[in-house]
Amino acid sequence: MQLSRYTVYGMVGFNTLLAAWLCLHMLYDPEGWYYFVPGVTDTGMFNQHFVRDIGIIQGFIAAAFAIGLWKPQRRLELWAGATLWLIAHATFHLWEVAVGICSSSVIIRDFPAVSLPAIFGIIATLWAARRVTGAAGRTESATLRA
Repeated sequence: MQLSRYTVYGMVGFNTLLAAWLCLHMLYDPEGWYYFVPGVTDTGMFNQHFVRDIGIIQGFIAAAFAIGLWKPQRRLELWAGATLWLIAHATFHLWEVAVGICSSSVIIRDFPAVSLPAIFGIIATLWAARRVTGAAGRTESATLRA
C-alpha cells in the first residue's frame, strides 16, 4: 500500500499540533491541563513539576515532527525519535490496563491523544524510511550504471 505524501503530512500535522498544544497548555497552565484532560485526575495527585516536565517533552515532539516536515534529510531520525516516545507512552497506558491499574474503557478514552499519535508516528516514520532506502537504492543503481 502506497501512502500519499499529503496523507503522511496530515498525520504529522496532527501530531505536531497536538504536541504543541499539550506543550503550551502544560507549561502555561499545568493545573488547568490536569483538570481539563479526562482521566488525568485518576492517575494521582496534581504535581506541577511533573506536568511541566511532560510539557517540555511534548514541545520536543512537536519540534521534531515540524522540523522533519521542512528538513527531509533529517526527517527519519527526527520522526523516529519522537515516535519512540509516543510508542513508549501508549505502551505504558496499555500496560496499566493489562495489570489492572485502569479499566479497559480507558483505551478508547485515551485513544485520540495517546495511541493515535503513536500509530501516526509509526506510519510516518516507516514512510520516511522507505523514501530514504528508495533514494539510496536509486543512487546505488545510478552509480553501478556509471
